[in-house]
Amino acid sequence: MADKLVIVESPAKANTIKKFLGGSTKVVASMGHIRDLPKSKMGIDIEHDFEPEYINIRGKGDLIKSLKKDAKQAKKIYIATDPDREGEAIAWHLATLLDEEKNKITRVTFNEITKNAVQKAIKEPRDIDINLVDAQQARRVLDRIVGYKMSPVLWKKVRRGLSAGRVQSVAVKLIVDREEEIENFKPEEYWNLYANLQDKDSKKEFESRFHGKDGKKLEVHSEEEMNKILKDLKQAKYIVQEVKRGEKKRNPAPPFTTSTMQQEASRKLGFTLKKTMSIAQGLYEGVKMPEKGTVGLITYMRTDSTRISEEARAAAKSHIVATYGEKYYENRYYKTNKDAQDAHEGIRPTYADLEPESIKDYLSKDQYKLYKLIYNRFMASQMSAAIYDTMAVSIDANNYTFKANGQTIRFQGFMTLYVEGTDAQEQEMQGMLPDLKEKQELLLKKLNPKQSFTEPPPRYTEASLVKALEEKEIGRPSTYSPTITTILERRYIEKVQKQLHPTELGRIVNKLLTENFTDVINVEFTAKIENEFDEIANGKEQWKKMIREFYGPFEKEIEKVEKELEHVELVDEVSDVQCEKCGRMMVYKFGRYGKFLACPGYPECKNAKPIIETIDVPCPKCGATVQVRKTKRKRNYYICENNPASCDYISWNKPKKGEKWNPEEAEEIKKETTKKPRKTTKTSKTTKTAKKRTKKK
Repeated sequence: MADKLVIVESPAKANTIKKFLGGSTKVVASMGHIRDLPKSKMGIDIEHDFEPEYINIRGKGDLIKSLKKDAKQAKKIYIATDPDREGEAIAWHLATLLDEEKNKITRVTFNEITKNAVQKAIKEPRDIDINLVDAQQARRVLDRIVGYKMSPVLWKKVRRGLSAGRVQSVAVKLIVDREEEIENFKPEEYWNLYANLQDKDSKKEFESRFHGKDGKKLEVHSEEEMNKILKDLKQAKYIVQEVKRGEKKRNPAPPFTTSTMQQEASRKLGFTLKKTMSIAQGLYEGVKMPEKGTVGLITYMRTDSTRISEEARAAAKSHIVATYGEKYYENRYYKTNKDAQDAHEGIRPTYADLEPESIKDYLSKDQYKLYKLIYNRFMASQMSAAIYDTMAVSIDANNYTFKANGQTIRFQGFMTLYVEGTDAQEQEMQGMLPDLKEKQELLLKKLNPKQSFTEPPPRYTEASLVKALEEKEIGRPSTYSPTITTILERRYIEKVQKQLHPTELGRIVNKLLTENFTDVINVEFTAKIENEFDEIANGKEQWKKMIREFYGPFEKEIEKVEKELEHVELVDEVSDVQCEKCGRMMVYKFGRYGKFLACPGYPECKNAKPIIETIDVPCPKCGATVQVRKTKRKRNYYICENNPASCDYISWNKPKKGEKWNPEEAEEIKKETTKKPRKTTKTSKTTKTAKKRTKKK
């Protein structure tokens, strides 16, 4: 019989904290959520003030019995689920299930799984924070209502199985809006002019850029304008007008939040949001190491705070001074966003002495990459600024102005360890200019005019979409990954070379929702709702009152939309492909796996076929048409239309005229495209036999 029972969410977390507590303490895992709303119905009793109808999750019966047994035998019960709203809600559900033992139940949280943090939490238990629970209930209930009321509209007008959601539909809207912006973009011509100049004394050359005329900035939009400038510069002398020397400091980025970790892991490591969060969860819960046992390597990974503890700050100082020297350390504090939930710290390593290289052998390849990113980012956040020597020069040529900038790094500071990535490519001019002086004449080596055109905004990547969602206050750190995963799985969007494109299905769904649910599917509403959840979490608003105020207008909007759309039928786009069975022109439909061709005569004619994409380059082996297909992993490959009947051409690369084909690729592609046969287990065979016997009886 255990004196103390500690309930956590996962077995990995249980294994990590067991070693920090005495032998009289039993640590068990709830395996995540134990109760939830039912899957088969809405589960919200609207008639009785939106009371949620929670049920035990199917398949967890034995686990619940075991938890109740352990609870009965323990003198004290500590619920140590994750330190966020969802963790608080799980704790509340567990306490509800173990209601018979309520006098023994208490709540503990820790931001990091270290001996000090765990033992301190056990010594300082608290009650379950019902405000946090209510904020989570409000989110769950509101999202369930929105999904259950709006999704049937999509089922009737598009197809069954589709879903709408408060956050996911707004995320799709952002991607569709960006795509339409790109499609409607009209490029504008502009010209740049570069002058390659030489310092006569040092013979060193450098590049300067055209700025304007008579001290004012001048934009050049046509070849005629550029030719006039070039004509005026033909006999010009290039005289240095002004030289500014200075110093520039570059400060490190703060420790990671969930959002910035997801963005940086996407940019630098190519990880999806889902992968990043999965790996981070494992690093937080613990990794097995020889002699040390299971060790939690990072603090809790769902946070929008950049605050760090004084203990962590002191550990970072010790490590930086010992490794790099005193001049590399700077005690830094970072401002947390005013809307951030500052309950726990930013993401950092739990032990400053566990350098990535020293534990590389105990981590998977991906764990090592993410841990190194988190470790270096945190350490760099407590280091000195990088210092540059800068030089800015203004040059006059017949009243036209050219400018040149140069810089060299004098002290690397934090950049010794880490430099933050960006979505746009950084273009910093490296290297100093020659030692120029005012009124000095320079030698013109070359004038280089360049025509350019303005470009549309870039498509979102997972990283830049997370940034946009955060800036617009849509969702919270814990929702970014599941939101983007959901809209990818629903095939509302697709990823092409890291860029997010809306599918035809995504456009149709977005059009239907944004045109008919303007009050719900918009950025401002979604951000307002998130702020109301925060108010509930802070005890400033009642969650049922918030749901009541939302539901009245929303229900009227649903009724209005259903009436308006009752006699509206979405017309399928007609293709130029004729049905070979009945002669009708086939139409485009959307199924589980995307767009396909179907006969409009259904159900009399059930003909359907995939859409085959072809290219204008003939098969390099037999001259037939080459088709573009996708593997199970959505990777494109190219195959002859006669494969396998009379030609075996297949390749990862788009064929070129006169190109020789490498047949070794065929086997690799076949492995990615061949369906593996289902494994039949002994259990399933036994079950089938039992069913047959039952039928005979």
